[in-house]
Amino acid sequence: MLSAYRVEQIRAAEESAAQIHGWEGLMQAAARVLADEVALRVPSDATVLVLAGPGNNGGDALFAAARLVKRGHQVDIALLDAAKTHGAGLTAAREAGASFVEAPAEQRYVVDGLFGIGARPGLEGRAAQWAGWARDNRPYVIAVDAPSGIGVDDGIMPGLAIDADVTVTFGAAKPGLLIGPGGVAAGEIVVRGIGIAEHLSDPACEALELADGRRFARLVPGPEAHKYSRGVVGIEAGSPEYAGAAHLCVAGAQAGTAGMVRFVGRRELCDRVVDRAPEVVAGRGRVQAWVVGPGGIDDPDPVRRALDDDVPVLLDAAALTHLPPRLRPDVLLTPHAGELARMLEVERDEVEADPWSHAREAARRWDATVLVKGARTLVVSPDGRTLVNLSGTPWLATAGAGDILAGLAGSLLASGLDALSAGAVAALLHGAAGERAALAGPFPAHRIAELLPSVLGDFLLPAAR
Repeated sequence: MLSAYRVEQIRAAEESAAQIHGWEGLMQAAARVLADEVALRVPSDATVLVLAGPGNNGGDALFAAARLVKRGHQVDIALLDAAKTHGAGLTAAREAGASFVEAPAEQRYVVDGLFGIGARPGLEGRAAQWAGWARDNRPYVIAVDAPSGIGVDDGIMPGLAIDADVTVTFGAAKPGLLIGPGGVAAGEIVVRGIGIAEHLSDPACEALELADGRRFARLVPGPEAHKYSRGVVGIEAGSPEYAGAAHLCVAGAQAGTAGMVRFVGRRELCDRVVDRAPEVVAGRGRVQAWVVGPGGIDDPDPVRRALDDDVPVLLDAAALTHLPPRLRPDVLLTPHAGELARMLEVERDEVEADPWSHAREAARRWDATVLVKGARTLVVSPDGRTLVNLSGTPWLATAGAGDILAGLAGSLLASGLDALSAGAVAALLHGAAGERAALAGPFPAHRIAELLPSVLGDFLLPAAR
């Protein structure tokens, strides 16, 4: 599990750690791990451009520059504001033999040490000009603690920011490195310890990782298991216009942990589903969770019936237009940004710019768990707990992928996971299956369902052995 902490939490932990290691000790620890990570990624004969801003973030970068020069790297340094540059770091870089330049030019490797975690999101002036240079020239960028210009606590990007290929962050991850546009701008996240981890409080959000399967080992059936003990998931999805959504949702559910799938719908659609998936039972019956809405018809009755069944319910697509005023935490809503915007009566670009705050608003308003699909899918419970998904590929932006995700999450609900965990595990595995599929290039959605059983096995089975 990757845990992320707000700036105020990081600052408090640094204060505590500085009582033990001293501020100079923390800065030198940061410079050391930053230099190590740069040296791993930059060829020894390449020039490294260090963009050094004011304050400690620039100081970390300057001390790291000095270490890199001593290792034999050619280092150019561009100072954002010489009058506000960290004095000791500047002296160390000069004495080591770093070169100083007025602005970026032809360098192909950049260390972004402009602002780190302490600045407002959005770059202005000279920093914005340098961000524009990076955008146009696309060098390989290593960000120091956080890409300059992102909202470190929320991942918003209201103006220009520097897109990083990798972010070396100290002590712990920050929410803005995981969530929304900022999370995309952060690139690969490398967390390196500098002695503050033991001083941190509860995380602001977390991200499941594929190594976390041991947390869910109870999903692996034991020797006494039968189809009902594994859970039965009911699906009411699809329509004459979107019959494929029914097939894909069922495929996602069958790739999950439930022991049985019931499908409810018009007779002709039930027949088609069973013809393609003969293990499916058509018709109503007792279930441990419902999935309602993928490719469905504009009708409030399926939502009402599922909620009346008093089991966990996943509501997607068409079902999201028929929500009662209040739900309950075991109801999982799975909108994409446009659907969440309609639910909250805002514009889609507002949700895309700040998905976390809108997801939390929806979770509070409906007292439900909300999964917002996107490049960094978020799952938020009514009490604000948040899990972020870091797996996936842009090739998952394909018709039907969301139907498979809904079926998989419903299967996990039926097997006993709470809505927050079911949404997060489903998003993680769905993204990982997409990554596998993308190794061969573009793929149709059904390929995700084909790969999910092996991904699920890799996730769960090592922990159960």
